[in-house]
Amino acid sequence: MPIAKDHVVSLHYRVSEGGQPIESSFERNEPLHVLIGHQNIIPGLEQALLGREAGERFSITVPPEQAYGMRQDGMLVRVPKKYFAHAGQLRPGMMVPLALKDGGQEWVTVVKVGMTTVDVDRNPPMAGKTLDFEVEILAVREASAEEVTHRHAHGAGGGAHSHG
Repeated sequence: MPIAKDHVVSLHYRVSEGGQPIESSFERNEPLHVLIGHQNIIPGLEQALLGREAGERFSITVPPEQAYGMRQDGMLVRVPKKYFAHAGQLRPGMMVPLALKDGGQEWVTVVKVGMTTVDVDRNPPMAGKTLDFEVEILAVREASAEEVTHRHAHGAGGGAHSHG
């Protein structure tokens, strides 16, 4: 069955940047289960999956514009320390959640820790990076109506509620 919108794809992936490994599902033996056509993965990888079938292996290089976008100026923000749960433990380079006014949170990268404030970068950590993927497609199936309504896959068989 060729991969198309509203299909669930189970796959293994290895991603690197400039030859430096970033993440791999192969070693963990935890395949990613993704609902196609609902912005659950970066656009460049999703496009590369369309039309392929279970059993295929391929490699693809995804430019920043088709991955996490380019780094944006103006995304460095100075935040009072009181907005961080463990402000005393913050170090440059750490990824930490920042509480938002609407009650949600955003993951930010700590750039500098001052006496009363923390400078953070709101750019996604992979922004501006060209990513190299190795992919193995394990299975393809039609999504359930519930998965399409929820806009994400519910695991390999569709029953378990997984946010893979």
